[in-house]
Amino acid sequence: MEGELYEVVIVGGGPAGSTAALYSARAGLHTLVLDKGIEAGAAGRTQRIENFPGILGSISGAELVRRIRAQAQSFGAEFREEKVLRADVLADPKEIWTAAGFYRAKAVIVATGAMGRNQFLPGEERLIGHGVSYCAACDAPFFRDQIVAVAGNSGEAVEEALSLAQFASRVLFLSPTPKILVPKELWEALSRHPKVEVRLGTRLLEILGEKQVEAVRVSTRSGEEVIPVDGVFPLLQGTAPIVDFLGGQVPLGEGGCLVVDEAMRTPVSGVFAAGDVRCKQFRQAVIAAAEGAQAALSAELYLRGRSRPDWH
Repeated sequence: MEGELYEVVIVGGGPAGSTAALYSARAGLHTLVLDKGIEAGAAGRTQRIENFPGILGSISGAELVRRIRAQAQSFGAEFREEKVLRADVLADPKEIWTAAGFYRAKAVIVATGAMGRNQFLPGEERLIGHGVSYCAACDAPFFRDQIVAVAGNSGEAVEEALSLAQFASRVLFLSPTPKILVPKELWEALSRHPKVEVRLGTRLLEILGEKQVEAVRVSTRSGEEVIPVDGVFPLLQGTAPIVDFLGGQVPLGEGGCLVVDEAMRTPVSGVFAAGDVRCKQFRQAVIAAAEGAQAALSAELYLRGRSRPDWH
């Protein structure tokens, strides 16, 4: 089967993937972006972003991504709404299969993000951006003086709860397990925080609300309970980088993220990664966009065999 050959195929079209497309296409590279849709990713579901450089006031994540895409398209980048099913990134050229087609690429940039949990809780998907969030660094200021629930038992969940406590009036930490396996100092910071209420052995069952989060339904040993809250951060196991289509061809770090160097290069030649799919500490749209630019510049170097890009 002979698929169309591109110089760069980017999997994922959020801030990282769309910015990568902008830089790649502007460099004159034949560029294709394969994406499930603007609102399929974390940025596309974010209702308000207030800290993206150059944007005064607030903007929805979807609108921000549309603007970056429009820039990329003005330089010739192609966007197709297709889910990537599998890829052979060890082949030369690399091969990518979707439900609608087959493509070949000289270089691949993976920018699929980290919303790999397929099963949402009742009410969760419907209220994303309306009180449901996955990033305290992004959205904590929107919950100033409000009551917020964090569901999870990981170090990431604890850190998110502590970040939220700087703004929220009260943070309910709902751990589905009776113990939280985190470093002692992190546990002490959580359990001793005056604005945090830790509830161990409490499983989040449902997020309630019509147009906005209003409450959560939880299960404990003593039964079920409905707790009024203004926001929910479901940081449960399963929110993982989306790398299944790679079939284990690219080495993964702890938690299933892609390991890259400072130039966004993975250990596989011609494969780059940017955004929340890579191993990183901070998840911000501006950081993802910057990484997308880095990945595209590195891909250009790789394809044209130069030691440095033509900066422009």
